[in-house]
Amino acid sequence: MEQGGTNRNTTALAILRIGVGAFFLIFGEYKVFGTQFTQHGGFQYWINKFLTEGGAYPFMERVLRGFVLPHATPIAYLVAYGELALGLALVLGVLVRAASAFGLLFMLTLLVSSDYPGHGAAFWQYFGASLSHSVFALCFFVFLIGRADAAFSLARRRRDRAQSSPATRH
Repeated sequence: MEQGGTNRNTTALAILRIGVGAFFLIFGEYKVFGTQFTQHGGFQYWINKFLTEGGAYPFMERVLRGFVLPHATPIAYLVAYGELALGLALVLGVLVRAASAFGLLFMLTLLVSSDYPGHGAAFWQYFGASLSHSVFALCFFVFLIGRADAAFSLARRRRDRAQSSPATRH
C-alpha cells in the first residue's frame, strides 16, 4: 500500500473513472444547457439517422419507431439529464456503482440502436462497429464490479471522516 491507503491500481481506476465522467459531463452539458437536442429535434435527428442509415439492429428498429420516436421529447430529457448525472457521479465519486449500472445499460442500448454493421457482416465487424459504445460499456462494467470510488472520491472522503471521528475511536 502506498500513502493514504491507495495503490497504483486504485489510483489508475479512479483516474479512468474521472476521465469517463468528464466525457459524460461534456455529453450531458450541451444537451441540458442548450435546447437543440431536447426541444428542437436533435434527439429525433439521431434516432432517424440510426434508422435510415441502417445502424439499428433489426429487433431494435421496432422499438425506435414504435416507442422512442413517439416519446422523443421526454426520452431526450432523460438522456440529457442522465448523461449529466452519470458524469457528475463518476467525477465526484458518489453512487459510482449505481451510475455504472445505468451507464452500462445506456451503452448497450446505444450499441443495439446505432452500431449494427449490416446483414452478412463478418463476426469481427460487429466489434469494430461497436467501438464507440463497447469501450465505454467495458469501463462501466469494470466500475460496477470494482472499487472505482476507492480513491479521489467524495465517498472515500466520507468513509475516511467517519472512521476518524471521535465516536468511532472507542
